Amino acid sequence: MTERKIKNPIISGFYPDPSICRVGDDFYLICSSFEMYPGIPIFHSKDLANWEQIGNALTKDNGFHVEFNSMVGGVMAPTIRYNNGTFYIINANFCDKGNFIITAKDPKGPWSEPHWLTDVPGIDASFFFDNDGKAYVMGTGDVWENGAGVKERGIWLAPYDMENFKLAGEPVTIFNSALRGGSAPEAPHIYHIGDYYYLMIAEGGTEHYHAVMVARSKELFGWYEGCPANPVMTHRHFGFKAPIINVGHADFVETQNGEWYAVMLASRLIDGEYKNLGRETFICPVIWEREWPIFSPGTGKLEWEYPAASLPWTEFEKKEKDMEDFDEERDLGMTWVLLGTPYEPFYKIYDSKLSLKCLKENMTPVIKPLSFNPEICKDRIISFVGKRQIHIDFSLFTKMSFNPQEGESAGLAIMQAMHHHLRVERTCENGKQLLKLIISTTDYDRPPYFPGFSYEHKEEIIACVPCDDNELILGFNAKHESYDFVYGTDLENMKCLAENVDCGRINPEYVGCMAGTIIGMFATANGKESDNVAEFDWFQMKGAK
Repeated sequence: MTERKIKNPIISGFYPDPSICRVGDDFYLICSSFEMYPGIPIFHSKDLANWEQIGNALTKDNGFHVEFNSMVGGVMAPTIRYNNGTFYIINANFCDKGNFIITAKDPKGPWSEPHWLTDVPGIDASFFFDNDGKAYVMGTGDVWENGAGVKERGIWLAPYDMENFKLAGEPVTIFNSALRGGSAPEAPHIYHIGDYYYLMIAEGGTEHYHAVMVARSKELFGWYEGCPANPVMTHRHFGFKAPIINVGHADFVETQNGEWYAVMLASRLIDGEYKNLGRETFICPVIWEREWPIFSPGTGKLEWEYPAASLPWTEFEKKEKDMEDFDEERDLGMTWVLLGTPYEPFYKIYDSKLSLKCLKENMTPVIKPLSFNPEICKDRIISFVGKRQIHIDFSLFTKMSFNPQEGESAGLAIMQAMHHHLRVERTCENGKQLLKLIISTTDYDRPPYFPGFSYEHKEEIIACVPCDDNELILGFNAKHESYDFVYGTDLENMKCLAENVDCGRINPEYVGCMAGTIIGMFATANGKESDNVAEFDWFQMKGAK
């Protein structure tokens, strides 16, 4: 019998910042969703190897406001914990009022509306429930006095009143950085294990120099002593072309059999250069020696696979197939995403087709500075429905029916960010029916959360051909960063639109965001009012063998 393995990534595609908890024999994991809707996907496993998505924590039903802007806003770095029959998620929404808590009795939902935490400062807030049942909240902020009269980023901790959702005491600074002068200490989690309280944080920023750091204290509010082996997990010393990079932002979980694991984010590198899939969720075993954790014992690095945990192997039926037919008896599946909260209904499923309305907003609206203001979310909606890219080598096709009027367009888009994408669109220009392949790129001078943010946007037409077919199959075959775009009316007789298109430019390194690739269908009237629709019969995304 073949030995069963846990294979990395355990959740493929743009699912960063994992947080995990166990309840009995069940493991629950959540990830950041940034500016996508619905928000905070929730996964379930029995064995830490096989995972299924069971829901999304944030929807319009519980007041989720998010706008697709630059892919560095929205919700990021959530934490999930369970205590006394209730699941808790704490997070921040950078398109709304900041830090919040939502609760549920069942992780599948329904989840409560946000309890806004006006007294919780900073970012990356997390929970800790001690053995005596008392609750605490920790987070990241400019709280550490550096001795020169300047406050720098550090980790704070405070008792918390979970009944009234407010701090029950003043925040206390408990740590700054594991390494002297270490950058971006963030994403704190605390665990009470044996005689110690352990603090685990991310450090170095969420790109190449990312790392996991651990510290401990016998007093919850005591200053935490850094592990002599810090960083306890990182790949930054393997160089910029290592196959797995960006390793960090971890969370511990103990199995019911006493085994320890850590989930964390990391990126798979493509062609030694690119990471279009973004930051994904990985896992490694952990052992304890001399009351310190040892990550991935024996190698000290993330491996592609590990022996399975000592748990019953439990595979789940795949609910969403490679070929997606649209069924009016059900809505889109859990893995489908929209770009921001849909304040105006723009899609519907009927007659076994997905219909997208040609909205006024185009595919490259103006990028705004980030603001904790839910009202900015409601002034623009992009007619787009898509899925995360989960394969490096794959094919993707969709069948579209669309008769564009002057200036309208619809088709297929490969999105890294709003102004950073490739799109194949059927359009009408000066009465001519055309099929175009366009690359949209953006140069930022700084992220949009910094004052003085500005950017330069460019579009380039890679290919343009006459196209009078109202029914059309659009698609591409991807091998690493080389994409061949095709079109036609029959899958067996597709025509070449463009070959060997370099999709390395659709990459988070180029756009300065923390996202991964989303691929889907769109329709736009490009600034005009329209009642026209584009219809899609099916959508197929299939990994290469």
